[in-house]
Amino acid sequence: MEIKSFAKINLGLEIVRRLKNGYHEIRTIFQSIDLYDVLKFSEIKEREIILIGNERSIPWDHTNLIYKTAQLLKDYFGVNRGIKIEVKKNIPPGKGLGGGSSNSAMTFLALKKIWNLPIEKSVLVSLAKDLGADIPYFFYGGTALGLKRGDEIHPIDYENSYYILLILPDFSISTNEIYRKWDELVLTSKNKESKIYSFLRDKNFGSLKNELEEAVFRLYPELGNIKKELLEKGAVTAMISGSGSSVFGIYFDREKIKRAKRNFDNKGFKCIIVSPVSREKYWSENNVIAGV
Repeated sequence: MEIKSFAKINLGLEIVRRLKNGYHEIRTIFQSIDLYDVLKFSEIKEREIILIGNERSIPWDHTNLIYKTAQLLKDYFGVNRGIKIEVKKNIPPGKGLGGGSSNSAMTFLALKKIWNLPIEKSVLVSLAKDLGADIPYFFYGGTALGLKRGDEIHPIDYENSYYILLILPDFSISTNEIYRKWDELVLTSKNKESKIYSFLRDKNFGSLKNELEEAVFRLYPELGNIKKELLEKGAVTAMISGSGSSVFGIYFDREKIKRAKRNFDNKGFKCIIVSPVSREKYWSENNVIAGV
């Protein structure tokens, strides 16, 4: 079985409050984009999990989220069959694009089918939450509102007729580092009108904001400069995705986004033009596991 594992961006992110357990309650809008890894699953005679991948910066061992997912399912259901998982990475790690979480979700779904596991989607989501807050979103895809830790998902029907210029800096960012910095700054959206709920009402991209940006820009001011330049080059909005380090700009004009890309290309930035992926396309591209 070979499947696509799509990346995401966050169309806005708000911190509601810091929880007693150290995590944070957030509001965010997830959006699938047409940048994806390819995962190939092959059954093997041995009862082990074999995981290999083409990205040297990622450990392809028991610490990998894909491996943890497969091991969790083996332990939970007492599976005594083996699996070989080969990963072609296109989603760069540490950029706030959800590659690891997406890979985990697709592994849950693929192994559910391959091993014929009797598991309801609600149980699958519950297991996934223990591994990572972003994973449940990838059981839905398309456009979705994420609440609580980002793991309570509410799908949204939205016309995705725009383009995204994605800037990929040559360094990664630790999510934990950014949230620690946010806590130091004592930033909060409490008692403020939610820009995300405003967007869901009027679909005005200009109202969206990622509230982690102040913490990110304190530590990585060069990302703030990228955002500023995207806006100067005609983006209707620009922000980091998740906790970074990728920065994206949204455009409605194809020629304008091409000019903006040439500008960043000429300055030596790695950047790509991507498109949002609807929920329908998200599953039609992976029809072997659609509807699971």
